[in-house]
Amino acid sequence: MAEHQKSPFFYGYIIILSGFFIQAFVWGISNSFGVFFDPLIKEFGWSRATISGAASLGFLVHGSSSMVLGNLNDKFGPRVIMSGCGVFLGLGFFLMATLHQAWQLYLFYGLITGIGLGGIDVIPLSTVSRWFKKNRGMMSGIIKVGTGVGMLTMPFFITWLIQQYGWRIAFMVLAFMITLSVLFFAQFLVRDPILKSQFIDNKIQGTAQAKNKSEEGLTFQEAIATRQLWTICFIYFIILFCVYTILIHIVQHAIDLGIPSGFSAGILSTIGGVSIAGRFLMGGAADKIGEKSALLICLLCLLSSLVFLQAVQTLGMFYLFAAVYGFAHGGFFSLVSPLIAKFFGTKAHGLLFGIVIFCSTIGGAIGPFMAGYIFDLSASYKMVFMILAVLCTLALMLATSLKPLIQSAEHDL
Repeated sequence: MAEHQKSPFFYGYIIILSGFFIQAFVWGISNSFGVFFDPLIKEFGWSRATISGAASLGFLVHGSSSMVLGNLNDKFGPRVIMSGCGVFLGLGFFLMATLHQAWQLYLFYGLITGIGLGGIDVIPLSTVSRWFKKNRGMMSGIIKVGTGVGMLTMPFFITWLIQQYGWRIAFMVLAFMITLSVLFFAQFLVRDPILKSQFIDNKIQGTAQAKNKSEEGLTFQEAIATRQLWTICFIYFIILFCVYTILIHIVQHAIDLGIPSGFSAGILSTIGGVSIAGRFLMGGAADKIGEKSALLICLLCLLSSLVFLQAVQTLGMFYLFAAVYGFAHGGFFSLVSPLIAKFFGTKAHGLLFGIVIFCSTIGGAIGPFMAGYIFDLSASYKMVFMILAVLCTLALMLATSLKPLIQSAEHDL
């Protein structure tokens, strides 16, 4: 490519499209796991703590494997690694169709599926951070819109599958869907613009600058020594503690209040639908007002929704909660990758992103299990929702304390 010409077609947009569809299929299916609570409880008589414990293990394994897969993505690129994730996801969901004992639930969903989930965020989002800088937040938001589209459609589709064919057939259908979609779209992922003889943002640059521009920022050793990294880790620990507790338990909470399962699944779909706006708008807002300001807006929306949830009783109130919460939910997942790139650059982005995901999924692992345990003891989610509101307040204070790194000017972040 000539030094003073842009490519007529920028491959970065293929990265966006592939990431979008991977997110839509995988997170749309995975975040609908709460729809399976009722049929599993009815068939096996398991407690909510037992079932949500498997989801918690899955989040923890997801976080652990994210560090490994993020590091491998930095070194070897996304195509083969994402394909491997598709195989693990498909195997886990297929084995769920053979479920008979609780330990199998933890092995099939908690461990095998959890490994596959580890790459679904870190690989496409870390890859897009290497392809885009100027509109990094917007492009990350577009990829995460895929999650919202999946969450909008999949709960209804999965509920229909369960009602028509039973939960075992539903898991088999989802296994084939998730495997084929991930394997197909993984083939379009390319680590960075250099491999396509292009430049970040498709800008006019000299070839001598290309590698430096796509690998800027702090080294891993420099980044882990900063307070900012661990503050971001703890903020996202709290965020996923709240987010996954809601996703796993909100449908069953609505059913407990007398709302039919079909309408209760609609709460998840509403969250997914509104999260599309949150992902897109807050991703774009990060480019305009900064990642920290956008994160604060999302945390305020989350806190407002959790306070309101204390009083929710009717289907209309649930949908109003889902609208406010869904906006925040979408924004959080669009902002994390640009936030890391802003503070630390892209040199070790995959591994740093994996560390943040790992810390956050510890929260995602503890939250749903804690909620199920408290409900089994008290037959109520009231205490659970109060704990979430307190934790969200703490996250808001921590986000306010975030300050730019002294090294940021040096590294042109």
